Amino acid sequence: MSFEKASPSPSAPSEKNHESQLEPVKMGGQSDADFGGESALPPPDLTPEEEKKLWRKIDLRLMPILTLMYLSAFLDRGNIGNARLQGLTSQLHLTGNQYNIALTMFFIPYCMFGFPANLVLKCFRPSKWLPGITVAWGIIMTLMGLVKTYPQLIGTRICLGVAEAGLFPGIVYYLTLWYPRYHLQLRIGLIEGAATLAGAFSGLLAFGISFMSGTAGLLGWSWIFILEGIMTVAVGILAFFVLVDFPVTASFLTPEERAFIVYKKKYDNSSVGEEEHFEMRHLRAALTDWQIWLHILIYMSVVVPLYGITLFLPTIINSFGHSPAISQLLTVPPYVFATISLYIFAYFSDKVKMRSPFILSGLIMCLIGFSINISTAPAGVKYFGTFFVVAGSYSALPGVVAWLGNNLAGQYKRGSGMALHIGIGNFSGAFACNIYRSQDAPRFVLGHGIELMFIGIGFICLPIAVISYIRINEQRDVLRKEALERGEKNKYSNQQLREMGDRAPDFIYTL
Repeated sequence: MSFEKASPSPSAPSEKNHESQLEPVKMGGQSDADFGGESALPPPDLTPEEEKKLWRKIDLRLMPILTLMYLSAFLDRGNIGNARLQGLTSQLHLTGNQYNIALTMFFIPYCMFGFPANLVLKCFRPSKWLPGITVAWGIIMTLMGLVKTYPQLIGTRICLGVAEAGLFPGIVYYLTLWYPRYHLQLRIGLIEGAATLAGAFSGLLAFGISFMSGTAGLLGWSWIFILEGIMTVAVGILAFFVLVDFPVTASFLTPEERAFIVYKKKYDNSSVGEEEHFEMRHLRAALTDWQIWLHILIYMSVVVPLYGITLFLPTIINSFGHSPAISQLLTVPPYVFATISLYIFAYFSDKVKMRSPFILSGLIMCLIGFSINISTAPAGVKYFGTFFVVAGSYSALPGVVAWLGNNLAGQYKRGSGMALHIGIGNFSGAFACNIYRSQDAPRFVLGHGIELMFIGIGFICLPIAVISYIRINEQRDVLRKEALERGEKNKYSNQQLREMGDRAPDFIYTL
């Protein structure tokens, strides 16, 4: 079970593909598929210094607009927590668990529509699809500020979930088409950092908008939705002019730069290139892959604490005895600390090419934070504990997403798998919407206890994934060495290896 290895052709990049543990495979007499439109490009030939400049060039074009879009998404789904303190529940006469139900109704369509949204991303083109759904939910958010009844609030939350469903899985999948797998977490971290900034920005913005209460006969909560919705529409319109589709068609790059990215991606997750056309077997492969379902549990162990603290941090801080305005302001420092932690985690995770240790660190931080808050500690100590919860959950999430993206090969299998991962995983946000009840204040024993349970699931599933990957990598290494000793060559064709994807015998799982 071995392969005849050869060095890249003389026209290949002068620096080896050090991000990947795979080397290009060339098999005599076997035709190679046209990967990413490479046949229309010149030979890739960049020096290491030119490569660094290229990644900076791509970052400057893609990352700011993607970050703005995701910041808008997280701001719009979470600002209902700020609106609650500005009169939402009283004006709409919400009683019992109606507020929690309104939160829950966002996550049901968000879970259901993420999967099909990723499948159509390449067909509808990222430069049109992602900005289009951004404008759509911005309009919905604006209209949410005009609702007068509880059913109207429910309807707009459902529509918001439908519109936002395709953004985060779409962005992550889109990034995997541009960046090598050990450049990925830092970029996801930069975008996810927008979510932590959204938490800080949301509190500051809500504090400022609260002074508009009464303007045009609308309370502060209405203006929070209206103004933030208009901002989102503006971001979506801007994205139409800035976002590009795929490396091979990127007009802001030279032909040589496009060729280099295509080459880099071809030999990143596969030694012979990935399959780029869609077949139903890609869906079946994703649905039957053990690692996707295990990663969904790991994702839930992080995202339930994340959504719980995002949606209820103003309420939790308010239960410490502060006024609504001061509670809004006190939500800012934990998010600032979380943003710094997230970027540190993402940088070193890509640097050492490992994901699991940083995810584990985030879970430990969440454990500390929720343990403090479920206790009878003074309010000041509990506020200190919220720093650990926010930082731990937000810092671990990019690693969870990047980890699965690193370990799925085949563009449509990766797109399907990551949509399942994020879609089903985010459905656990529905749990987070219903575990913090007003009658449980100020300790919120039920809410914090369930958060600790999900963190415990992460402590169980994370080692199982690591041990499984280590065993599979070792088994594949043994089989390759045995095949070499027997003198076997070319057991599989290039096409067979492409079809096998991450099941190919020379694919190395990231730990």
